[in-house]
Amino acid sequence: MNLAIPRGMSRRHFLTHLAAGGAAGSAMEFIAHVSARADEVRKNQKACILIWLGGGPPSIDMWDLKPGSKNGGEFKPIDTAGEMQISEHLPKTALVMDSLALVRTMSTREADHNRGRYYMQTCYVPNPTVVHPVFGSVVSFELGSKRTGLEIPAFVAVGGSDGSPGFLGMTHAPFVVGSDGRIRDSDRKGDDPDRLDQRLSMLAVLEKNFIDSKRGGLPQAHKEVYANAVNLMTSKQMDAFRIEKEPPEAREQYGNTEFGRGLLMARRLVEVGVPFVEVDLNGWDLHQNVFTSLRDRLLPTLDTGLAALTADLKQRGLLDHTTIVCMGEFGRTPRINARVGRDHWASSWTAVIGGGGLKTGQAIGATDADGVETQGKTYLPGDIWATVAHSLGISLATVHVSKRGRPMKIANGGTPIQELIG
Repeated sequence: MNLAIPRGMSRRHFLTHLAAGGAAGSAMEFIAHVSARADEVRKNQKACILIWLGGGPPSIDMWDLKPGSKNGGEFKPIDTAGEMQISEHLPKTALVMDSLALVRTMSTREADHNRGRYYMQTCYVPNPTVVHPVFGSVVSFELGSKRTGLEIPAFVAVGGSDGSPGFLGMTHAPFVVGSDGRIRDSDRKGDDPDRLDQRLSMLAVLEKNFIDSKRGGLPQAHKEVYANAVNLMTSKQMDAFRIEKEPPEAREQYGNTEFGRGLLMARRLVEVGVPFVEVDLNGWDLHQNVFTSLRDRLLPTLDTGLAALTADLKQRGLLDHTTIVCMGEFGRTPRINARVGRDHWASSWTAVIGGGGLKTGQAIGATDADGVETQGKTYLPGDIWATVAHSLGISLATVHVSKRGRPMKIANGGTPIQELIG
């Protein structure tokens, strides 16, 4: 696996304790293990898979087309299995839109990449006095610690994540992996098991002394993350990261791309009980050549992966317990610029959400004929994540407390979208 480490801990430090990670028994044993875990997930354990389209995808070319408008662009809308139309370049996704819904009146205030991502993933605008946790960390905090059988991290990010656990602590930071199933660390040449045991014993003494010195909460959080890393060495659940165990036809269904492999891994992680998985597909900052980039590269990749994930979860009986969210930090301008691109636009754009027992197959809200103005009720990131919290069974009355003692409402007090929850 290509691992990145929670902030505050070096890559080499963490990988040292994963030397034997991924050890597994026979294929039949693993299949039986996963089957049993999948039954448990279906009964008790809910999850969310966030598909993050970094850069800001153009809703008007994907989910909310405007044929006949000067802003409409080159693509045509097609009918779907739901009660909406989407882009002709998302034909596979069109077949599963009865399991997904569109929120077409997202109207957010942050049109800068970093600030927009922070806002969309934490529900709060950036504030110099506090670092808010991304929602994956919130789910890890609320659900992961309650899953006593879960031996791997409760928040996994495939393909990279800029998210922070904020005041919830390092234990709930995203565990970032690559989609190739291999550890890459040029600094590490391997470790002898005896030397590793010696290092563990030495570190245990050092950390105890450091904690006893009462220098704050970071040493204890470090010790917890370290202990989790050691536990990973013998966990059979590490096999969830090994997509090569999937039949070739399953891998082909998701697409021979890093994104497709990441989504296949996400499904495997959900099966063993991981409550939050983020899979990134970057490259959506389309200030030029928007239609060529969408048609030749981005939309085929997204279409194959999203459709396969939705269908696969449904076939396995996991879709009603797994909420899918697909969005970026904002949308893109309805107006096409001089370079045949679209610029940053946060005023009117679309987020995709589905599964999780939600009422799907519908488009919520609408924009005007040119895609500029929203019509009716608009939605903020807190409303999206409040809907996810509802689907995951996390109480919206939950209040977290920052390091400075400030109360922080879950999803920043957002309201679940009524059309989705009924």
